[in-house]
Amino acid sequence: MDEQVLVTGASGFIALQTILDLLEQGYRVRGSVRSFDKAEQIRETLRPHTPMADMLELVEASLDHDRGWAAAVEGCQYVLHIASPFPAERPKDADELIRPARDGALRVLKASKAAGVSRVVLTSSMAAIGYGWGKNRPEPLTEEHWSNPDELKDNTPYARSKTIAEKAAWDFVNSAEGEGLELAVINPVGVLGPLLGKDVSTSTQIISQLLAGSVPRLPKLSFALVDVRDVSAAHIRAMTLPEAAGKRFIVSDRTLWMTEIADILRKAFAEHAERIPEKELPNWSLRLLANVNPPLKNVLPELGKFRVVSNERMKSVLEINPTPAEVAIKETARSLLDLGLV
Repeated sequence: MDEQVLVTGASGFIALQTILDLLEQGYRVRGSVRSFDKAEQIRETLRPHTPMADMLELVEASLDHDRGWAAAVEGCQYVLHIASPFPAERPKDADELIRPARDGALRVLKASKAAGVSRVVLTSSMAAIGYGWGKNRPEPLTEEHWSNPDELKDNTPYARSKTIAEKAAWDFVNSAEGEGLELAVINPVGVLGPLLGKDVSTSTQIISQLLAGSVPRLPKLSFALVDVRDVSAAHIRAMTLPEAAGKRFIVSDRTLWMTEIADILRKAFAEHAERIPEKELPNWSLRLLANVNPPLKNVLPELGKFRVVSNERMKSVLEINPTPAEVAIKETARSLLDLGLV
């Protein structure tokens, strides 16, 4: 296969799986990294999983700068723009996330348009759909819905950054400047599944903290979940299917309470069951705990909420039947344990 694909943010959890799958399917793959310091580590991570690892080309480009993007997209038929900041801790200033997410997406789109790229697939998030609704949140949430980034009580800086960046991307391709560039958007929920290497993504911390006993009781939180391999498949199918152009795709299996996730882990990993809590944590206690465990601040707006999402478009257009959330949970845990990360 002679088609060249750029995958931005090549060292990330979703990006690594997508690069692996693209290489295995015969695509010529180029990945962008903020620094070449990560280049050899990425190939080392991929080598145990594919003999094609050394075929990966890597280029240096940052969401914060124009330099590097023209070279990154040169000769590419497709661009998968997966890179976006997703910190474990809430930033003091939301613009620390919003600015690189929005401006970075526009840099990639403008460079893609100038280079004659056929289609860009943007990794957005369920965060661009299900937040800022207050008490008026629809059920189920679908691709027709948009988060309200101005409603700060029902939002996080990350959710706001994904909404603002995705809206900017659609505005660009629908403008005279972006005319002719096709865009499809993937809106995944919480992404779990087997890790390829030792870098733990923010989303997999749900599982690592439970296995490690870092949370003494279970917060009243729910998470819509999806397997990273389904997210990769969604990107690749949205890249090539004619009917995917101009559409958003929620990529999800189902929503589970944290108590249900803990039950699955306890039954599957009996040797670690004693460390996995059973009792729920009152909401007020979680707010206090977040002061000493900063990653928990990102989930405070979620307390007691159960977001129901639709994956009908994922199944009907992309023809992906999601991996059961239980499988994704167990395989995340197994890879964390096998890699010595818990």
